[in-house]
Amino acid sequence: MTTDPCAQEPDQELLFAIEQFNAGEWFQCHETLEELWVGAKGELRPFYQGLLQLAVALHHWRNGNFRGAVILLEGGSGLLGQVPPVCLGVDAAALVARARQLLQALNELGEERMAKLPPELIPTIAQVASPSRPSR
Repeated sequence: MTTDPCAQEPDQELLFAIEQFNAGEWFQCHETLEELWVGAKGELRPFYQGLLQLAVALHHWRNGNFRGAVILLEGGSGLLGQVPPVCLGVDAAALVARARQLLQALNELGEERMAKLPPELIPTIAQVASPSRPSR
């Protein structure tokens, strides 16, 4: 068993949060991730906080809060950029790239046109296969 916290298998609570995020249940995902973030230590803290902030950013976007969405997209992608490219089976590097694409698109659209964001720019959380588990 490895001592690298990011190399561990994801627990059921994280898997549930990923399902919520990918289903567009961003506020509920935030609630689930907050439980994980509060108890996290080391590099898992910015990992969970980054995921949490991206979920809240998308919640703000959907509710028309441009400023909140932009600030949290910046913060969440910055936090996830501090962790290894793959953490707890999550492709953090791909998620950071997608969040930054979304941020750029939102900045180009501006507050008045933010609702015109192409749906394909909404990021999802991809899981990476480990030798003991197939990818999802």
